[in-house]
Amino acid sequence: MRSLGTACLLALAACGEASRDAIPAVAQVPSRPPPATSEAVDASRRTAIVTASERVAPAVVSVNVVRRERQSDGGMWSLFFAPREFERTVQGLGSGFIISGDGLVITNQHVVAGAEQIVVTTRDGTDYPATPLGEDPFTDIAVLRIEGERLPTAPIGSAQSLVIGEWVVAIGNPFGYLFGNAEPTVTAGVVSGVGRNLLPSGDQSGVYVDMIQTDAAINPGNSGGPLVNALGEVVGVNSSILSRSGGSEGIGFAIPIERALRVAGELADHGAVRRAWVGLDVAGADAMRGWKQRGGLAVTDVAENSPAWRAGIRSGDVLVESRGRPLRTFLDWEAVKLDIGPGDTVPVRVARDGSARDVRLLVQDLPTATAEKVDILGGLRLVTVTPAVRQERGVRSEQGALIYEIPEATARQTGLRTGDVIRQINQVGVASADDVERVISGARGRGALRVFFERDGRVGFSDFYIR
Repeated sequence: MRSLGTACLLALAACGEASRDAIPAVAQVPSRPPPATSEAVDASRRTAIVTASERVAPAVVSVNVVRRERQSDGGMWSLFFAPREFERTVQGLGSGFIISGDGLVITNQHVVAGAEQIVVTTRDGTDYPATPLGEDPFTDIAVLRIEGERLPTAPIGSAQSLVIGEWVVAIGNPFGYLFGNAEPTVTAGVVSGVGRNLLPSGDQSGVYVDMIQTDAAINPGNSGGPLVNALGEVVGVNSSILSRSGGSEGIGFAIPIERALRVAGELADHGAVRRAWVGLDVAGADAMRGWKQRGGLAVTDVAENSPAWRAGIRSGDVLVESRGRPLRTFLDWEAVKLDIGPGDTVPVRVARDGSARDVRLLVQDLPTATAEKVDILGGLRLVTVTPAVRQERGVRSEQGALIYEIPEATARQTGLRTGDVIRQINQVGVASADDVERVISGARGRGALRVFFERDGRVGFSDFYIR
């Protein structure tokens, strides 16, 4: 580009003064189009995307957080001595949107996780100190409270009626104050898919199920902002992307708004979300390719006197369908459980010996009578996974915490076993035994835990409470 510009300048200079008269007058300001034409152009610019953005943008906010992180000095002396640990203050940025005029804000849990201070900035630049009312790592939803009156709220739509290919708009604040003001950024795209299920991989934390996929650009900092349909209604909460570069590559995911609102309601009212429990285990990730032969999802275990047991479901049965959706993998079953709560009744089609029948499960909360006695830090002994540990134990995971010893009662109550490698707790990756202690200590009494682990080369998970 630079050489082309230089050539053009040299050509004009060679023309000299005499050539200037020969240059046509192309720099004249064009005359304004007739009024009728101008009005028609102005009308054409006001597309559905423009209208939808204008309707929701006033309720979109920036979420600025300050947290402390423990880090270790990884210098050359760490090869000979124990690394020196220290704490540093880290700032984070995300997005959110206001759902009530008195100041309830929905955002992602991973945006505010571990925050010591949260400040919400509205579109007009006003800063509000925010109080977290609750966080739910399972669904990646958090609710904040800011003190305000008659704040602008986002119109709410439905994700159930989304059509693949329809226009959607992602709104958020990907770079915060770098743009000089708090005006949210708008990106447009289409609904690329619905009902998407994602497993943890690489830097992607957590299990995301029944997600909305879109090619509207979702950049870092957009997390927690609304996904909006062409009517200007919020249909999802922007949550994650699949990316090799770290930026948007046209594969973004949003949490359906119905789930976000249900979780937000429980967080605002109770500070935690009750978990659905029906008392059965199903085949995990290692059996994802066998569903066509089985025609559904195999049941591997059923707890006695559980809702599933009372409904007549037994180990070896096959779950075929629930709530109108086919059950192919354990992620499909997770999606069903994630959108129900204690007291709900769930219809399930169950196959056995070539015949199918319909049953109804009365959902309960996760058992807590014995889980309250679990002291996972007192009775559980862990070692950090190292190359030597991997070789000795035949572990595939490159990092994590191996369970060296676990009391029988704790194993029975948590579903964990000696030899399991803890890889992730809720949405927090585990790199060492210290990580397990820190994460569990911070989560004690704040709701259910989901622990992902490697066992016999396969990934599984277990849900339980710690109080």
